[in-house]
Amino acid sequence: MQDANFSDIPATKTSITDSSSSIIEANVIVSELTDEAKLKMEVIQSLLEASDRTTYTQRLQQAAVKLGKSVRTVRRLIDKWEQEGLAGLTQTQRADKGKHRVNENWQEFILKTYKEGNKGSKRMTRQQVAVRVRARADELGVKPPSHMTVYRILQPLIEKQEKAKSVRSPGWRGSRLAMKTRDGKDLSVDYSNHVWQCDHTRVDVLLVDQHSKVLGRPWLTTVVDSYSRCIIGINLGYDAPSSQVVALALRHAILPKQYGSEYGLHQEWGTYGLPEHFYTDGGKDFRSNHLQQIAVQLGMVCHLRDRPSEGGIVERPFKTFNTELFSNLPGYTGSNVQERPEEAEKEACLTLRQLEQQLVRYIVNHYNQRIDARMGDQTRFQRWESGLIAVPDAMSERDLDICLMKQTRRQIQRGGYLQFENIMYRGELLAGYAGESIILRFDPRDITTILVYRQQGNREEFVARAFAQDLETEQLSLDEAKASSRKIREAGKTISNRSILAEVRERDTFVNQKPTKKERQKSEQIELKKVKQPSLVEVEQLEVASPQTQEESEMPEVFDYEQMREDYGF
Repeated sequence: MQDANFSDIPATKTSITDSSSSIIEANVIVSELTDEAKLKMEVIQSLLEASDRTTYTQRLQQAAVKLGKSVRTVRRLIDKWEQEGLAGLTQTQRADKGKHRVNENWQEFILKTYKEGNKGSKRMTRQQVAVRVRARADELGVKPPSHMTVYRILQPLIEKQEKAKSVRSPGWRGSRLAMKTRDGKDLSVDYSNHVWQCDHTRVDVLLVDQHSKVLGRPWLTTVVDSYSRCIIGINLGYDAPSSQVVALALRHAILPKQYGSEYGLHQEWGTYGLPEHFYTDGGKDFRSNHLQQIAVQLGMVCHLRDRPSEGGIVERPFKTFNTELFSNLPGYTGSNVQERPEEAEKEACLTLRQLEQQLVRYIVNHYNQRIDARMGDQTRFQRWESGLIAVPDAMSERDLDICLMKQTRRQIQRGGYLQFENIMYRGELLAGYAGESIILRFDPRDITTILVYRQQGNREEFVARAFAQDLETEQLSLDEAKASSRKIREAGKTISNRSILAEVRERDTFVNQKPTKKERQKSEQIELKKVKQPSLVEVEQLEVASPQTQEESEMPEVFDYEQMREDYGF
């Protein structure tokens, strides 16, 4: 789903309860929408996606909570939208809203009186301020502002002071956990998959590509269940934090997870499902329109933390990973730049895929199986399992296509072919769309299969899957594809599917049979000797190149008799 350009969208409306596809044009064109109107639009979009009455009722209740209004008010909002279109989402406001009709002198006197009356140990209520205002008006012989006007002037100041006095986070209240949001609400955590949290960190391990070239440190994004402290999902890659990275981590957390034998798992990563609330810090990646669209699509509510210090639940695992896993791996740099090991770059030998295998193995076999410190007799996974209200519904991958990274447009070639990252793809149903511009969605961990979408207005419609030719049985990540193309290009060869396939297989052989440091040094010494000492072939070539010297060595020696008689007196 893409951001709507409200300057180009006429105010049209469609009935939610009516199954007819007729669209009635309104006589008002909305060029801009306020933040409140955009929020109402998102709520209506979520209601439009409801497929049956039960789902519609649930989403109607969620919409009431999100807007902070009653269900009846939300129904009235929907009726107004059906009658007026987008114009019904905007409210006509007074031009002097937020302003007081009393003059500035009275406003200054009211605020000053309240502040002076609450300095130090003194305490003054707003009612006492209203009495002072009437007394001041009697002295001046004028009509005083009403007590309600005094209250309205003081209300913003009182709310600001109360918010400053409030605790940073409610924390644990008995056996229940509550967290404070940026808008001043207390978010209570009552069961598993109720509230998820998400955050990023830079992994303190240097990684290399498939040819042992140092690439740098990757980013790790984790999704944590607040109730059980279980790691629900992760995303590991070189892309800096963004809404697309958050979306990939969410997709991994929501779907059931299956791993092969190469991961060496003794347990199952059994956590999955859909959260009701998504609690994060105030970074740009968490405040983006893209993430808001995903939240509306999936039916969850996003919240921002009131203070950075309230992210202990999601930030604490990073320290555990660092001390128990990353510090024992080759290429570990440490979190302190000044104390960074000098041999970190020389010892780096892990690829991104190998680090992911190490991390998944640690989370599944150790971290999620640790005893929860609050319970004492339950592991984190057991607490997540026992804290479920109902068995989570397993969503299909198609329902989560919105979470996949979106690439730039491509054009379908004749025969249903298209090219992406120097790889040729083909889809069975794409031949009929030859020449059209399409959008690609894919999982960067495996790009042998990509999803093709068509742009229809402000929506995207799924067309077909496209498969990489000659690579159907392989697993190739986006980073690996780029590294392979770079290696083939440096060798001066033409990049094709077959050349990438050959490079992938050579790379796997190289990684699996990678020589040790001593073996590499011995190999270099042998090569050096070959350069210094000519080979037998080179000697034969040298003898062939100088036949005259060989003939001269085989001719008989001839003596001068006259010269010998003079020399020796014969």
